[in-house]
Amino acid sequence: MKAAVVGESGLEIHDVDVPVAGPEEILVRVRASGLNRADLGMRAGHAHGATGGAGTVLGLECAGEVVATGLGIDDLAIGDRVMCAVRGGHAEYAIAHRGRVHRIPEGMGFAEAACYPVALQTMHDAVMVRGRLAAGESVLIQGASSGVGLMALQIARRFGAKRVIGSSTHDARRARLLEFGADAVIDTRDPDWPDEVLRLTEGNGVDLLVDQLAGPHANGNLRATAIRGRIINVGRLAGMHADFDFDLHALRRIEYIGVTFRTRSVAEVSEINRLMIADLGAALAAGELRMPIDRRFPLEQANAAFDHMQANAHFGKVVLEVG
Repeated sequence: MKAAVVGESGLEIHDVDVPVAGPEEILVRVRASGLNRADLGMRAGHAHGATGGAGTVLGLECAGEVVATGLGIDDLAIGDRVMCAVRGGHAEYAIAHRGRVHRIPEGMGFAEAACYPVALQTMHDAVMVRGRLAAGESVLIQGASSGVGLMALQIARRFGAKRVIGSSTHDARRARLLEFGADAVIDTRDPDWPDEVLRLTEGNGVDLLVDQLAGPHANGNLRATAIRGRIINVGRLAGMHADFDFDLHALRRIEYIGVTFRTRSVAEVSEINRLMIADLGAALAAGELRMPIDRRFPLEQANAAFDHMQANAHFGKVVLEVG
């Protein structure tokens, strides 16, 4: 099968063996796969948890049809249309564990379906499970124009947030955040952005801040979060290290919670997905959640797709169409 593989010179399209489904796994004929920031790091040679390095097939999510099942699979059949979080999704075939597989809703195409698995599981966990959002609270989503950011805006709005704020450093993308559930937008290039968040929240700060930036924004995040608020650190796009005002953290009694899937067990991830489907499965099936596709590329042009994402020129998701 053809696959986007980490080679000596970066991403290369190679012919590799079709993987074999083990117990509680399915083999998917991939029709489309979604790009994620972690793919960029792995293309550059960095590890992503236990994944990465030369020979790695890239891709964390895909959509397609079940073509084979392993032992213990009794609720999925060959031919079922599915969306999955996987390892090796940028390929003609990929393996998915049963706990990370969901049927594609009627009427949804493969390209759209490939955009949802990572965003849904990541942001339902961050906003609702770890973030414990309650109706009437205020929320700030840092880095809201990404696929996962747009999903976070919609989840916060759906579950009764009183005020939803999104950040983006791109003027046109900030305006579009209002289409996906934001009440207000901020630009973190403005050094006074924490003051704007305080103004938007009657001086209190947000009850929940979902952070995909970190780095130099760490202390601004503390200032923008309410006393006894929560910060959920999902990503570190602006930097892995920065000055941190421990006294401000203590004064505002903020819960600072880090999340990642890299150190979670299969059982933990399966439970995350079970909770997500319980809360959002009906909304997904009814078409009440949206994920814009910025651009589509064929698998053979995977490097061009990755370059487009690397340039931060996209709004929503970049998709590889496999066949």
